[in-house]
Amino acid sequence: QVQLVESGGGLVQAGGSLRLSCAASGSISSINVMGWYRQAPGKQRELVARIRRGGSTNYADSVKGRFTISRDNAKNMVYLQMNMLKPEDTAVYDCNAQGVLTTTAFYAMDFWGQGTRVTVSS
Repeated sequence: QVQLVESGGGLVQAGGSLRLSCAASGSISSINVMGWYRQAPGKQRELVARIRRGGSTNYADSVKGRFTISRDNAKNMVYLQMNMLKPEDTAVYDCNAQGVLTTTAFYAMDFWGQGTRVTVSS
């Protein structure tokens, strides 16, 4: 069973920084795409950033230049460094994994973590 566990959320003042981490477990051999999504109160979940196994990345326009996604393929981990945070970044941040190869099967489906809350005060 593939599991994703996020950490690193919290309360921060506008202009501050936070680093989110997500660890994937479950006899994983490789993961094609890992990413971060967020859902603010009353809004739909949106892509924040994603990174492919080879290192190519995509970012939401709203976070370009402020957030950096990275991953450690050997540890099956993905990180999101968030700088110059704004109150509008307040949301629950979810880790996502797509295309997971384990020792027994390949899963094309999405896997999600439980979410970590980020609150940015003005």
